[in-house]
Amino acid sequence: MRLAAVLAALSGALAVMAGAFGAHGAEGQAAEWLKTGGHYQLIHAVAALLAVRMGARVPAWLFVGGAAVFAGTLYLMALGAPHWLGAVTPVGGAALIAGWLWLAIALARKQG
Repeated sequence: MRLAAVLAALSGALAVMAGAFGAHGAEGQAAEWLKTGGHYQLIHAVAALLAVRMGARVPAWLFVGGAAVFAGTLYLMALGAPHWLGAVTPVGGAALIAGWLWLAIALARKQG
């Protein structure tokens, strides 16, 4: 779980950098992609750290991996990659949703 926590922390740092670049260094659609990616990535970096703390392995990895795919495709398009990558973005979003659902089920099953 340490690797998931380290990657979540690095993900948070990258999210802040992308959001800052989107707010101050990019224009138009690229700025929007950077801000959106940064927003989702930062939220899910925190969610992953909380999942790690709770011992919820699968949701932690779904948050880290899903955020990497979701935000990563947006960042790449903002930096000039082909727009067909936008078709991959929802795969990351689906992983994020799965992480939340898995976490909800794990919490509902927890006794105490």
